[in-house]
Amino acid sequence: MAGVREEKKQQTRQAIIGAAVQLFGDQGYDRTSIEQLARAAGIGKGTIYSYFKTKSEIFLAYCEDELEFLYKRLATKSDPDTPLIDQLLTLFTGMFRYVMKNKEFGRILMRERVFPKELTLEKSQHLDNRHLEMLDQMFRRAKQRGELRPDADLFFTGAHLYGIYLITVAAWFEGRIESESEVREYLQVMIRQALNGVALAGKEEQ
Repeated sequence: MAGVREEKKQQTRQAIIGAAVQLFGDQGYDRTSIEQLARAAGIGKGTIYSYFKTKSEIFLAYCEDELEFLYKRLATKSDPDTPLIDQLLTLFTGMFRYVMKNKEFGRILMRERVFPKELTLEKSQHLDNRHLEMLDQMFRRAKQRGELRPDADLFFTGAHLYGIYLITVAAWFEGRIESESEVREYLQVMIRQALNGVALAGKEEQ
């Protein structure tokens, strides 16, 4: 019986998320109300609030599901011994494709990740942590291969490289880069620069 209830809960959750995907894409995030979501999902308005407190939570739940699928796919298809820069390009390009396929969703995702509301802060932090965990695994293997310095701080390295991804996506939204191939080239240059450093060789810190 407990299994049936859990399956029903998952079906209701997916119905809410599915309605959000449709309505946010058709009429925009801001113009979609909880009442409209409830009608599209075939449930009562109160039922939505028993699963999600806000529209932002619904959106982030969808993002979490999609990104978790991406991470699992990359983990099964990627060779752990591939050079770090190639792994990073594969990861970030995959994430960009997710943003690119629905620009409205991508814009909301970027806003929620960079400037999360107080009510969705915990969910946004969970997404960030999940992302940094995957980078952490890459960096640990890269250290073992000698691609990163033994004393490199993995958290700050991950934050730095994730910042490069955010800057790249922002450039795409602004129209400064237009295609996936340009995004990959943009990422490659900045990641390589971050890994190699920009200071002159032999220049001592002042």
